[in-house]
Amino acid sequence: MVNSPSTDLECINISKTFGSVLAVDNVSFEIPRGSFFSILGPSGCGKTTLIRMIAGFEQPDSGEIHIKGKSVLNTAPNKRNVKMVFQHLALFPMMNVYENIAYGLRCNGVAKDEIDQRVNNVLKRIALPDVGEREIHQLSGGQKQRIAVARCMVLDPDVLLLDEPLGALDLKLREAMKIELKLLQHQFDTTFIYITHDQSEALVMSDRVAIMNQGQFEQVGTPQELYHAPRSAFVAGFVGDSNRWAGQTVAAAGSAVRVKTEDGLELLANPYGAAAATGGRAVDIFIRPEFITVERAGGARAAPESGHNTLNGVVDSLLFNGANSRALVRSASSHLIEADIVLTGGNEDLQPGENVTLIWPADQTMCFAT
Repeated sequence: MVNSPSTDLECINISKTFGSVLAVDNVSFEIPRGSFFSILGPSGCGKTTLIRMIAGFEQPDSGEIHIKGKSVLNTAPNKRNVKMVFQHLALFPMMNVYENIAYGLRCNGVAKDEIDQRVNNVLKRIALPDVGEREIHQLSGGQKQRIAVARCMVLDPDVLLLDEPLGALDLKLREAMKIELKLLQHQFDTTFIYITHDQSEALVMSDRVAIMNQGQFEQVGTPQELYHAPRSAFVAGFVGDSNRWAGQTVAAAGSAVRVKTEDGLELLANPYGAAAATGGRAVDIFIRPEFITVERAGGARAAPESGHNTLNGVVDSLLFNGANSRALVRSASSHLIEADIVLTGGNEDLQPGENVTLIWPADQTMCFAT
């Protein structure tokens, strides 16, 4: 990779071990200036270790880290122009809002008049111009989040690191703060690197997302690319909700492949990669709930030859969640399939125990070689 003035951060072949554990395994990536970049993965995949190396709290065993085109490997954490927001925010309870934001500027020896100007300016930019004199305990959870970001941004960092900052919030506030953080990133036009295990946070806020697994990046792309065009079974199963079967390829069927699942179901699937189209190959099969149509038994049906899959079953239960409601349908082999449905509360709604037919297109049935 070549350093570019348009790149805020570049990591080149970064590795880190702790004893016999390889936490980060030869990871390389670069982040364009002013991006919202998320690193998404399960607990223990290495994402926090990676962000700590960027911040300077851990030293990589090998590799390079460049910020604004310059190596920072031998630069102490307090000398890197990188700031970090933690899950528990670490605001000083003995200081009011103004003093919390001004603290870093005072430590850097900035003149009082300039501190006043910069603190008041950053409070306006986070839409809290009149809270400077408030104590920290007087703020709501969302306001505390914004103050934690403001305390970093007043120092004009090249990169802001956010390590699961919404993890301690309740669900409704967490949903609201996803939008808040995205708006704040646009407001400051600073590169945000966001660490999370919550796919919804990463997909909603990010320009690009890296999916991390066992110390490596499985795939880096836009949220749309990761959702609709995953490159591995891990990404397909980790990003978004999916119904999943294990099976084996039987034969090619035009651009699709015919597969047989472990419980005897035959499906048409879209092979991702040449290996998935090979006859007799073990595969993982995924279909997202929103691509499945649920019809009451006796309704019009599409045959597999028309490029669709069909499966008969019985409605096991209904999961009401407003516009995101789902039916759990049990097949003859006792496999449970989730399908998105609309529940209006009226008499026409599906009911548990009803016989139904599930129909979904072959080209939305993802198939990966194992």
